[in-house]
Amino acid sequence: MTSSAGGLPGPYGGGGSGANLADILERVLDKGVVIAGDIKINLLDIELLTIKLRLIVASVDKAKEMGIDWWEQDPALSSGARHKELSQENAELRRRLEELESRAALAPAEKESREPRD
Repeated sequence: MTSSAGGLPGPYGGGGSGANLADILERVLDKGVVIAGDIKINLLDIELLTIKLRLIVASVDKAKEMGIDWWEQDPALSSGARHKELSQENAELRRRLEELESRAALAPAEKESREPRD
């Protein structure tokens, strides 16, 4: 196997215009690659299982450009999303606490109004 300078060995890097791994990776991340496939399991012409596989390999910028940004909304992957989730939970807990406190404040007043006066 022969290799050109900075290229791939043998037939893959021949001709002096060989691309090294960094160039290939840069191109893939810049343009994006979609790999799709379906797996179907049939038994006597009865479909038992279908698995649909979709894989997208792209840079974060390219993914955002395509409208894919699910990781920004996932609390396990984004501290901003986690903060937002905690803020919503905190607001809900405060609302529930205020509701309970208002019920507790009304309870003694309701008891007094229900008791017969002499």
